[in-house]
Amino acid sequence: MVLNYIWIAFFLIAFLIATIRLVFFGDVDVFPAIVNSTFDTSKTAFEISLGLTGVLSLWLGIMKIGEKGGIVNALARVLSPVFEKLFPEIPRNHPVIGNIFMNISANMLGLDNAATPLGLKAMEGLQELNSKKDTASNPMIMFLVLNTSGLTIIPVSILVYRAQMGAAQPTDVFIPILLATFFSTLAGIVATSLYQRINLFNRTLLLTLGGVSLFVAAIIWGMSSLSNAMMGTVSTTAANVLLLLIIIGFILAGLRKRVNVYEAFVEGAKEGFTTAVRIIPYLVAILVAIGVFRASGAMDWLIHGIEWIVSMMGIDTQWVEALPTAIMKPLSGSGARGMMVDAMQTYGADSFAGRLSCIFQGSTDTTFYVLAVYFGSVGISRTRHAVTCGLLADLAGIIAAIAIAYLFFG
Repeated sequence: MVLNYIWIAFFLIAFLIATIRLVFFGDVDVFPAIVNSTFDTSKTAFEISLGLTGVLSLWLGIMKIGEKGGIVNALARVLSPVFEKLFPEIPRNHPVIGNIFMNISANMLGLDNAATPLGLKAMEGLQELNSKKDTASNPMIMFLVLNTSGLTIIPVSILVYRAQMGAAQPTDVFIPILLATFFSTLAGIVATSLYQRINLFNRTLLLTLGGVSLFVAAIIWGMSSLSNAMMGTVSTTAANVLLLLIIIGFILAGLRKRVNVYEAFVEGAKEGFTTAVRIIPYLVAILVAIGVFRASGAMDWLIHGIEWIVSMMGIDTQWVEALPTAIMKPLSGSGARGMMVDAMQTYGADSFAGRLSCIFQGSTDTTFYVLAVYFGSVGISRTRHAVTCGLLADLAGIIAAIAIAYLFFG
């Protein structure tokens, strides 16, 4: 519903701005530019969707091998002590823990469309444990915040978009996204734990969160001591090595379990193909709306207005050009994706705005969309503190993304 209003607003605002430019400034080219943009952006959206097909098929196929090879279950056992502390109301070894982990794993790999069906299945399991069927339970809210905070280890789709848009090193945003999404997730966990009176100072959570925090701090400290050129080289190399190790590790795990890795891969890859095809109309719709909005001059007016306010405050304005992605992300994943692509098209994939828009896209998830879909699927009408905690996580992710972008690319 929110995306419906946003989509309509883009067209109405674009028409209003174009009319003002025609009537008051005599700009006779504005309406032809708007119409031409509809054809150009629809073509771009279709080409991007087709480009995603191969990579989505690859990673869903690899994930299927990992699932059958036992890696998913092994990781679940390793993480179960932490999950028991974050979800104290879920019975020990309940099957829903596995569903939650599978959903979070898909999010970690940046496979948004693959994560959704897994998340809906987890939400159904949590609803079975919920005593008040119209009210969100504590485990539901913690699960939703973990989703909306967008914890991403491998932002596959973002890397593919950067490659599609001609980035010299598509993986150079890998480490920045990893750092930004960590701060977003940490803020979400802390905020939700405070609401739910979960003791974050117990030994398990303290060691886990403290250890990860120290690791991230070490990365930031190490990167800050490097030159920009060396930082980009280290970030890109680490990303590529990690991606390759995951692929090899999943295949070896499948061989160890005597899984037919080829058939498992094909089984998962089929899901990747259908997912890529399914997003075509959504991507076309939002990119056309954004294209119309930008061609009318409305986007320039918005950005220049914010930029003027920021400059009056004496703050550097480089980051403002990427801000539409951050503004759209809590409302719509496809909308934010369109804004990210639009920023790379307009300013260049390797520009500061192009890179920051990718970090914005990877640092958080679509708060309102996730809440609407997940809670709506099980009939939850009273969301309690879910929105507040989700938005706090979003804000933390935006601030962290800007700071980290300046560290790496400023």
